[in-house]
Amino acid sequence: MFSSKKNSGKATYSATTLIAKGTVIRGDLSFTGAIYLEGRIEGTLRAEGEDACLTLSDQGAIVGEIHAPRVVLNGQVKGDVHASERLELAEAARIEGDIYYKVLEMAAGAQINGKMVHQAEAPRRLPAPEVVNAAGAEPA
Repeated sequence: MFSSKKNSGKATYSATTLIAKGTVIRGDLSFTGAIYLEGRIEGTLRAEGEDACLTLSDQGAIVGEIHAPRVVLNGQVKGDVHASERLELAEAARIEGDIYYKVLEMAAGAQINGKMVHQAEAPRRLPAPEVVNAAGAEPA
C-alpha cells in the first residue's frame, strides 16, 4: 500500500513504517527505510542509511529537526529540515524553520517561514597531511 515500487527510477523501499493519525511520539526517532507519518512527533527525526525516506501527510506534524536523504512534506513542521538528496513540498506543507536541500520540488501553496539553503555537495573530509621530519624524509 505504501511501497514505492514505481518504475520511474525512484528508490524502492522494502518496508514502510506507518505512524497513524492520533499517535503522538515525544522524543527523538531514528529510522531506516521509509516512514509515513500521519500523527505527530515532538523530537528529532534522523534517518540511518542513504536510501531512507520520510513522508509527512497533510494531517501530520513534526516539532523538531528532520535529517534524511529524501523528505516529502505535506503537513506542518516546526524546526529545520535537512534533506541531503531531495526535498519535496506539497501544497499543504507549512514549515517554520530553515530548509537545507540538494534538490527541491515545491508545489504552489507550500509555505516556508525560514531560510532556503541549497547544498550542492555534502562536505567532504580531507585526508590528514603527511608528516615530514626535519631531514625531509617521511617517517618509517
